[in-house]
Amino acid sequence: MVLEENECDSVFEPHVTEEHVETQYGTVHCILTGTARENRPAILTFHDVGLNHKSCFETLFNHEDMQEIIRHLPVCHVEAPGQHEGAKTLPTEYAYPSMDQLSEALPAVLKHFRLRSVIGLGVGAGAYILAKFALNHPDMVDGLALININPNAEGLMDTVANKLTEWTHTLPDTIITHLFGKDEIQTNHDLIATYRHHITATMNQSNVSQFLHSYNHRSALEVERPVPGGNINVRTLKCSTLLLVGDSSPAVEAVVDCNSKLNPNKTTLLKMADCGGLPQVDQPAKVIEALKYFIQGMGYLSSASMTRLRSRTTSGSSISSFDGSRSPHSHTSEEKHGRLHTEVSMKNTSNSNADQSISKSTEVAC
Repeated sequence: MVLEENECDSVFEPHVTEEHVETQYGTVHCILTGTARENRPAILTFHDVGLNHKSCFETLFNHEDMQEIIRHLPVCHVEAPGQHEGAKTLPTEYAYPSMDQLSEALPAVLKHFRLRSVIGLGVGAGAYILAKFALNHPDMVDGLALININPNAEGLMDTVANKLTEWTHTLPDTIITHLFGKDEIQTNHDLIATYRHHITATMNQSNVSQFLHSYNHRSALEVERPVPGGNINVRTLKCSTLLLVGDSSPAVEAVVDCNSKLNPNKTTLLKMADCGGLPQVDQPAKVIEALKYFIQGMGYLSSASMTRLRSRTTSGSSISSFDGSRSPHSHTSEEKHGRLHTEVSMKNTSNSNADQSISKSTEVAC
């Protein structure tokens, strides 16, 4: 279904509903913007450790280019138990849910808001939760946009390192090193100070610590790349998936590893140049550009929206990508009319023996 151009012409003032939704694993705080519709999905967001929906996604969703998405699709922000602003300390008898349990809390959210299906948008821990949700409930997920996803369980060395970190670092320091790379921490002082203040002043430290502990004790995502002629029933994400990571993010290796484990015909990996640990905060316009083409490929954005996007695109933008194989929703240069000067790095990960890569600076269609 492609939306009509005139749907974009009226003044858009979405209805906002804020509720605490009871699930079998505790209460989650949710904010629904817009109205659920039978014939289209909602965007379902889930934040990373130390963040909530505001600090994780506000910069992205307040950007003017994002309005063309949210006027077509309702947005449901989900916050893990005790992670919303002003949250009270969770009771001592409350057992904080695991990552798997948090993913199993999401069907209750969809049922509560009468959402038929969703396009997941997650960061870090939230990306892992949404991927697990899509694996277990593929009929509820049309697509996934996952930022900084780590599909692996914590290894022995990671466990030891985390224990040492707990002894030698404060909780805000630990969260900062999870969210941002070393170079970014050393050079982007204003951004780091902003997020350190947010973690310290607006988040409940006890609750954040429990969410972090849950994330650090996650199991492996257990996905396997389908091989031609191999087992057709391998466990993998069945929906179109967009993986995003900044080139200086601490999650780069994990995201590339995740890409190598997914179906190359349904997965696109974008490694964003000159971008830090939170692409949606650092370079929201570029993330929105990627989201628009991703969502348009599923038939939920009109060509009129893309025309306005192209008119605002500047020649200085840069996105670099590692592609296992072009997504079926990716557009060729013949299909796209706007052009960006981008630095492209492409690696073929669909063949485990392929280790050659191509890097070039070129004009590519966007």
